[in-house]
Amino acid sequence: MPAELVIAPEAEQDIVETYIWYEDRLTGLGEEFLRCVEACLDAMCRTPASHAVVHDHYRRGLMRRFP
Repeated sequence: MPAELVIAPEAEQDIVETYIWYEDRLTGLGEEFLRCVEACLDAMCRTPASHAVVHDHYRRGLMRRFP
């Protein structure tokens, strides 16, 4: 069963700001960043145990292209 995904408001704001930063650098790069974020979040929901616990029950997903 997929895990429940909860994204903190601060994390959502970071995603928005990072999207804008990448999009300002190169048109379309922000969209690619969002696709990578979505893929990472999907993977975390499908296989939460494969992602490191960083605090209590919170896990971290890392993306290779956009560290």
